[in-house]
Amino acid sequence: MNRKVMFTFLALTGGVLAAAAFIETTASQAQSTNSESAAPKRYLPEYTAKGDLMLPKNWRHWVYVGSPLTPNALNGGEANFPEFHNVYIEPGSFAIYEKTGEFPEGTIFFKELQLTVKGEEADGSRTEPSGRGYFPGAFNGADVTVKDSKRYAATGGWGYYNFHHYEPKAETASVKPKAECAFCHIASAKKDDVWTQFYPSLDEIAQKYHK
Repeated sequence: MNRKVMFTFLALTGGVLAAAAFIETTASQAQSTNSESAAPKRYLPEYTAKGDLMLPKNWRHWVYVGSPLTPNALNGGEANFPEFHNVYIEPGSFAIYEKTGEFPEGTIFFKELQLTVKGEEADGSRTEPSGRGYFPGAFNGADVTVKDSKRYAATGGWGYYNFHHYEPKAETASVKPKAECAFCHIASAKKDDVWTQFYPSLDEIAQKYHK
């Protein structure tokens, strides 16, 4: 191979390698940008002028974490919450929790209450095509929890709100005193006053960061 041909070959090879490196770098940057843009924008709590919490928006589009059930028939006919507790966490807060194992300030949990369909048996269960059990019926209000270490310092850093235990849900709600909600969370909830022990999708993350 003569000197001119060799020079041309090297020039072409160098160009190909440079182009490949440019494409790889551009793809990496695009992937990073897409990853950042994919992170959900946070929805933070909204308050009225007098400090009441406003009913959060679009909660049924949030991250669903579970539905514990404590029916009346299994609790002497007087369960504190005789419904399915359909619990959601605000998506932006959940994304941070996934990355850090900690619930960030401003985290909102939304618990929509849903009655069971009227039972046929003494334990409140009934039989449907899928078998005997408890089946979700009408919605029945909601409870909301917000993390703010300063605003709710007296209740363990979380504020607890009731937007009715019937329908329609209230548009705003006042924070509950410690004796009504917070004391139970502080005493028994597994992670940062949150009942992660009942929600594997949350508990698995907590265990990952705190082995």
